Amino acid sequence: MTASEQPLLVPEGTRLWVLGSGKVGHEVHCIGIARALGLEPQVRPVRPRKLFAWTSPFGPIDPRDAPHRKDSSIAPPYPDIVLAAGRTTVPYLRRLKRETAGQVFTVFLQDPRTGPGTADMVWVPEHDRLRGENVLTTLTSPHPLRPHVLQAAREHPDPRLDHLPHPRVAMILGGPSAHHQFTAADIAQLAQASQAVVAKGNSLMVTPSRRTPPALLDAIRAALTEIEAGPDRAFVWDGSGDNPYAQIIAHADALIVTGDSVNMMGEAIVTGRPVHVYEPTGGHRKIAGFLDRLVESGWVRRWKGQLEDWTYEPVDATGQIADEVARRYAAFRAR
Repeated sequence: MTASEQPLLVPEGTRLWVLGSGKVGHEVHCIGIARALGLEPQVRPVRPRKLFAWTSPFGPIDPRDAPHRKDSSIAPPYPDIVLAAGRTTVPYLRRLKRETAGQVFTVFLQDPRTGPGTADMVWVPEHDRLRGENVLTTLTSPHPLRPHVLQAAREHPDPRLDHLPHPRVAMILGGPSAHHQFTAADIAQLAQASQAVVAKGNSLMVTPSRRTPPALLDAIRAALTEIEAGPDRAFVWDGSGDNPYAQIIAHADALIVTGDSVNMMGEAIVTGRPVHVYEPTGGHRKIAGFLDRLVESGWVRRWKGQLEDWTYEPVDATGQIADEVARRYAAFRAR
């Protein structure tokens, strides 16, 4: 689903860059907002050398990325709007503002660590402390999985999934991070959960992330072979072909998501379907607080060993954020 299928929220011909830090979670935020504005962004990768990455966000850009250099990630012609996320992109955002004499509208997503004056507009999730006149907060993060994207996926199902009978359960797997571990006990519990889902007559659709331990996928596959017709009622993505992430979420009647990723939890609740969160070993105050808010709002429940059923209105902050970007950009142009 491209931006051309979205209503245009900014003037025709508006040019938009995304400064990509190389982290998928950062770029997904930016691309989601760009497409909600009705624009297809030009992603400009920012890859400073180690010294300049280490001094970010306070230091300068890598000199080899100076705008006059042909291969610079910020070489002109300059855009009208720049979206950025990730601390390594902050010096590049500042440099663009200076090079254009303030004529480019800059938006930073997440806390830049350099204060709200880093960009014309800053978005942060509610659990971050940064506040200011130009700072917008929402509980959940922006992403490209808008309702119309999921509807299109349902109308054009992936043949790898289409044969699976309903009810279908999505299992969205993260992996070890700075704050969470996937221990042998976690792997055993998730494998057991996959087996229990299929044993109850459901189909299972499993999608890993780049961080997912191979041992976890091996354990899930092994658990499914112990059930009669288990492999026929399951799809475990092996990394080949197109990533079926959006398709799996779109076709899920219920979801199990690992609680190591705020992004994955936020994307799951755009479905309006029951979302069960399995919390791996470890934790972090901000992630735990985010999960508590989702539970309190009735959108997710912690995994208790079996599927539960409940309803809620789909949750999607992307449109709200895009509307605010468009409003502030219009005011910026009118100065």
